[in-house]
Amino acid sequence: MAATFSIAPVGAFSDNYIWVLSQDARAVAVDPGDAAPLLRHLESEKLALEAILITHHHADHCGGLAELLQVWPDAPVYGPAGIPGISHPVREGDVIALGMGQASVLEVPGHTLDHLAYLIEDALFCGDTLFAAGCGRVFEGTPGQMLASLKKLARLPPQTKVYPAHEYTLSNLRFALAADQHNPILAMRLSRDSALRQRGLPTLPSTIALETASNPFLRSGEPALRKTLEPRGGKPGDSEEACFARLREWKNDFR
Repeated sequence: MAATFSIAPVGAFSDNYIWVLSQDARAVAVDPGDAAPLLRHLESEKLALEAILITHHHADHCGGLAELLQVWPDAPVYGPAGIPGISHPVREGDVIALGMGQASVLEVPGHTLDHLAYLIEDALFCGDTLFAAGCGRVFEGTPGQMLASLKKLARLPPQTKVYPAHEYTLSNLRFALAADQHNPILAMRLSRDSALRQRGLPTLPSTIALETASNPFLRSGEPALRKTLEPRGGKPGDSEEACFARLREWKNDFR
C-alpha cells in the first residue's frame, strides 16, 4: 500500500536526515539526533509532534530526545530498550499504532546490537543498516548478523521505499563502482544522484528493487563481486558471509 502521509527530510549535522512523517497537522519524527532543526520544521509547518521513532542508540539518532520532550512531554518515544528517553521499548514483531498508520518493527542488528527498522505502509525507515548503495559499519554485531539483517530487508516488496538516516549515496556509489564495475545500473545512479546533489536535493528515498539490483552489500555472493575480492584474499569457495566481511572491510578504508 502506498503511503498516505507526507515524508520530508530535515537535515541535521553534516549528513543526517531526520525523517518527518506528517498528516492532518500531526507529525512523527524518526531519529531526531538534533532537536533544533526538527523544532524549526514543526513550527514552520504548524505540526504537532505525535510520536518519535528511534532506530538505535548512537547520539546522532537520539541525542535530541531530552530537548524535544521538554517541548512535547506527552509524545511517546518508541525504540530499543535502554535508551534514555524511550517511553515505549519495542522489538521484532511489535506493531505501533500511529495516527497515520501502523509501524511494524524489525530487528536488524549489525551496526549496533539494538538496531531496529520501521515499516510504515510502503516506507522503510532503516537508520544505519541499509543505505542507498551501501550499508552501515559493523560496530557491535558481526558480519553474519549484518548480512542477515540486510537479507531480511531485501525480502521486503520491491516497491518498498528506503529511507536511510544519512546522505551517503555518492560516496557509496563510488565504492560500488569499484567493487561491481560491470554493473550498468551504477553509472546511471551516479549520474542521476550527482545531479540531485548539485541542486541541493536528497538522493533518497531509494527502493528495495534498486538496492537489490545495484547495492554491492546485497550482492556480495554474486560471481562479479567474488572476482573483485580475489586480490583482497577472496577465494572461489568463500561463503557469502566471508565475501560480505571482506567487502565491508574494503569499504571501511575506501577513499
